[in-house]
Amino acid sequence: MLYFLIVVAVLLLVYAGVLVSYVRKGRRIPPAAYLVLAGLNGLILAAVIAWAVAR
Repeated sequence: MLYFLIVVAVLLLVYAGVLVSYVRKGRRIPPAAYLVLAGLNGLILAAVIAWAVAR
């Protein structure tokens, strides 16, 4: 479970970096990008809660 959390956290950081590069280039972030960001955050939150309950 810990490796899963690490992989999802790295994916979230990479995705956030892509979004920051969009903003620095002056482009607008597409609305669907916020849904993906919220989904990754929700996945991390659900995994942390499941990991805490399982311990």
